[in-house]
Amino acid sequence: MNNESWIRRSLAHVWHPCTQMRDHAGAAPELPLIPVRSAEGAWLEDFEGNRYLDAVSSWWTNIFGHRHPYIVEQLKAQLDTLDHVMLAGFTHETVIELSERLVQITPPGLDRCFYADNGSSAIEVALKMSFHYWLNAGRPGKTRFVALSNSYHGETLGALAIGHTGLYRDTYAPLLLEPIHVPSPDCYERGVGQSWEDHSRQQFQWMEDTLARHADEICAVIVEPLVQCAGGMRMYHPIYLSMLREACTRHGVHLIVDEIAVGFGRTGRLFASEWAPPLSRDGGAESGITPDFMCISKGLTGGTLPLAVTLTRDEIYQAFYADYREGKAFLHSHSYTGNPLACRAALATLDLFEREKPLLSNRMLAQLMWSQTAELRSHPHVAEVRQQGMILAIEMVRNVHRKEPYPSEERRGLRAYRHALSRGVLLRPLGNVLYFMPPYVITPREVERLCQVAIEAVNEATRDA
Repeated sequence: MNNESWIRRSLAHVWHPCTQMRDHAGAAPELPLIPVRSAEGAWLEDFEGNRYLDAVSSWWTNIFGHRHPYIVEQLKAQLDTLDHVMLAGFTHETVIELSERLVQITPPGLDRCFYADNGSSAIEVALKMSFHYWLNAGRPGKTRFVALSNSYHGETLGALAIGHTGLYRDTYAPLLLEPIHVPSPDCYERGVGQSWEDHSRQQFQWMEDTLARHADEICAVIVEPLVQCAGGMRMYHPIYLSMLREACTRHGVHLIVDEIAVGFGRTGRLFASEWAPPLSRDGGAESGITPDFMCISKGLTGGTLPLAVTLTRDEIYQAFYADYREGKAFLHSHSYTGNPLACRAALATLDLFEREKPLLSNRMLAQLMWSQTAELRSHPHVAEVRQQGMILAIEMVRNVHRKEPYPSEERRGLRAYRHALSRGVLLRPLGNVLYFMPPYVITPREVERLCQVAIEAVNEATRDA
């Protein structure tokens, strides 16, 4: 069967995510479906042999590329032993080993692992666990959460509620919790001549004031460390994380870090939280913070199977540890919690970090992405090219000097996307922002091709501006 046959069958029954389905329909669709027959490494292939460089790692998951032979081998071996068993009242080898290894590699003090199926679910766990901790601790008045403007934490109702990106949230507002949103430290908004660090420090005053006023009613603050991914890959300085950790401790508020998209090497360190510098010179040479909750998913299994983990401190675990009759247990569950196959894929992924040392090779790839996009930094319709490790974003605007965005209805990002597809590169934009989050197995030559096509795509998308 050719591509068209598969597209027709898909449109008959499949409701695709994050999509206006009408874009896929008709004789000349705005957003043509791409039926994928197979994938390997950094490449996808359709049913007619066309290949596409997966520059977004299939929604930021396939960090070691598609069908990595070692992960495939480990999954096949696991299938011969145990496919699934519920984690309520039972345990198994892979979830035990994975928990032990996650405790070793995450910030010190995160000693307990609670499993879920996807990133949004991991956020739900952290929110419920934080609220329930304060309830068990005799602080029932702590019922609210603080998040940053332009934040995104998932699509389930709790995760959606604390996010701020209106495109996803506004429709469902009547159903949602009412968090406190404070202005983001987003450095795209910094003043002329102002450094990233100075802007992020300045923006922290909003958070400090909020905590000072509302600490008695706040359960936790939740942030995406360093990069607000779905909010347009907006970035900020790690000093904000250091200041936030100190303030949360001082005000008696939990800190939740959402490492779902930025964890597992995306920012240049294993976890973005590791970039947080000491607040003072006598604070020691060690960088990084330990949150009260860390949510991870996406790259955890190398993009092969859904799995998420919420890690927390033993102090929080102990608040739920009591006689059954006290009613303090955390009664949250998912059918596939701690699935052995997904855990085996995660263990294989951690093996690859140890064996292949991608954080070292990624430095060269990240520098190559930066150098190969140099001409876009003087483009008349690019307000900013920004980068954090293996994440690079290109902000297209109508007017650079005023940072005037294109009207959303012009769909400039879609124009860029379609051009890139015609050249064999998958660049799925976020509005008018093009970004790279390629798998770590991408080669230097493939990076050069990706950057060249991105430059062409920007020129095509802004041609009549």
